[in-house]
Amino acid sequence: MAHYAFLDENNIVIEVIVGKDENETQDGVTNWEEWYGNFRGLMCKRTSYNTRHNAHTLGGTPLRKNYAGVGYTYDEQRDAFIPPKPFPSWNLNEETCDWEPPVPRPEESFVFWDEDSQNWLPLE
Repeated sequence: MAHYAFLDENNIVIEVIVGKDENETQDGVTNWEEWYGNFRGLMCKRTSYNTRHNAHTLGGTPLRKNYAGVGYTYDEQRDAFIPPKPFPSWNLNEETCDWEPPVPRPEESFVFWDEDSQNWLPLE
């Protein structure tokens, strides 16, 4: 089973569906990105449920850096799905196409990012 992301005119993901496997042929159709896109009248890009941070969780080949989610942006130059930027101070990691804080997250598990202080603070 494959997943497909539909994009609006600004390349923002508006929906992700489960669809035909990319190697499946039905009624002569072999390019499912194109078929779903034409059927819906939207740009459609395949996305991999097993791709996170430009790595495939099952050891396969990563596809488009990250699994698409509603609100993600498809970047044509990078051929990547990029999540929404969580805070203004965070920077895009070009290799993973994920956002990273200016200060690494500490080992403590119960912390949150405070944009005002630009630091991780403990939950109280």
